[in-house]
Amino acid sequence: MFLRFTAPAAGRTLVLDAVGRRLATASALLAMAAWAHIALAADGPLSLAEAQRLAVARSRQLAAQDAAVDASRDLAVAARQLPDPVLKIGVNNLPVNGPERYRLADDAMTTRQVGVMQAFTGSDKRRLRAERFEREADKAMAEKDRLTADIERRTAAAWLDRYYAEAMVRVLAEQRAQAQLAVEAAEGAYRGGRGAQADILAARTAVGMIDDRASELDRKLRNANVRLERWIGAAAGQPLADRPDIDTVRFDLAALDTAGLRGHLDHHPEIAVLGKQEQIAQTEADLAKANEKADWSVEVNYLRRGARFADMVSVGVSVPLQWDRRHRQDRELAAKLAAVEQAKDERDEMLRAHVADTRALINEWQNDRERRGRYERELIPLAVERSAAVLAAYRGGKGGIGEVLAARRDEIDLRLRALQLEAATAQLWEQLNYLFPSTHSMSRRDATEHK
Repeated sequence: MFLRFTAPAAGRTLVLDAVGRRLATASALLAMAAWAHIALAADGPLSLAEAQRLAVARSRQLAAQDAAVDASRDLAVAARQLPDPVLKIGVNNLPVNGPERYRLADDAMTTRQVGVMQAFTGSDKRRLRAERFEREADKAMAEKDRLTADIERRTAAAWLDRYYAEAMVRVLAEQRAQAQLAVEAAEGAYRGGRGAQADILAARTAVGMIDDRASELDRKLRNANVRLERWIGAAAGQPLADRPDIDTVRFDLAALDTAGLRGHLDHHPEIAVLGKQEQIAQTEADLAKANEKADWSVEVNYLRRGARFADMVSVGVSVPLQWDRRHRQDRELAAKLAAVEQAKDERDEMLRAHVADTRALINEWQNDRERRGRYERELIPLAVERSAAVLAAYRGGKGGIGEVLAARRDEIDLRLRALQLEAATAQLWEQLNYLFPSTHSMSRRDATEHK
């Protein structure tokens, strides 16, 4: 295939090989300069799903949540038990003066005591205390779901950033090769006396502008790879596989009106965390209600006296006197009930915010998909046709090379804008598609795909 630049002169044509060594060399050099920091691994292309799996597997946050779950469950087992018995050892009524001072066996009232005291906490209180720790474990599991979804979203964002940065670099590499051919065409026309030096300068300026944009994209590509490496480590050096279908999400949008979306998001990880907090607050309120019934304890002591006196045993029961319940137990219960209402209100408010934010995301995603279609069907083909028409006019001596360069520049800008729009659509897609972690049951609803 040949690309012909014809200087505006009768019968003189400069033919440049666009697919030969020059085009291949120019494209390869720019691509290598932009991707020099990426060490391509031999393990094959890295898909988005595999990157997310690696990110979840190496996350220390999730391991910390597992430890929190284990800790809460262990505390729940401990909370079901009675308090430890108390061993009591002592000496009672020891004389400290007189002829019998510090003698343990001479006075009838002096006793050596050993005893045990056991507090008896009501079974309902122990059950509620254990239940509270179980709810803490449930909350830690909900936090793990929230963290998993967040890790998958952030990993997807980093993967997509790098994917589209590489795509933009490839576009510029191709366009730079074309611009370099224009420089050579302008130089050939000038040497043949058929062109102006200004055409050469304009063509070289176009190449320099492309190089400048390539340098900026190289920085973005490097930063995107750093962000991806933060989540998946050394695997970020692998080449990327094809992007996923960003026109498909994991739930049926057509079936979700505002009420349906609210029901769908009712199991969103962040909402679930607040729901577990509400359950914890309710359990604490139930425990405060149970505390209106006082615990009691039993104490048994064996009292040993001197050889001339009989040993004795004492038994006692202790019961707290809730003589000011209005200012203590009732106040504690009121505070716990207020905390329940606080948790409910916070959960409802966050649910409203998520519904509104998700509806806005859906609107933006659908609008960007429509705009992408317009770029692919209309704008880019028109820009390509314009470039071809201007080039044909230049070949026929009816236009200048400046018009060719302007048309090429406009085509580059349009193609880059299309890629930027696709990247923005992909970022909206990952926010929608990973509202829930990929292992989640999608709020226990039908997870049919919507396209």
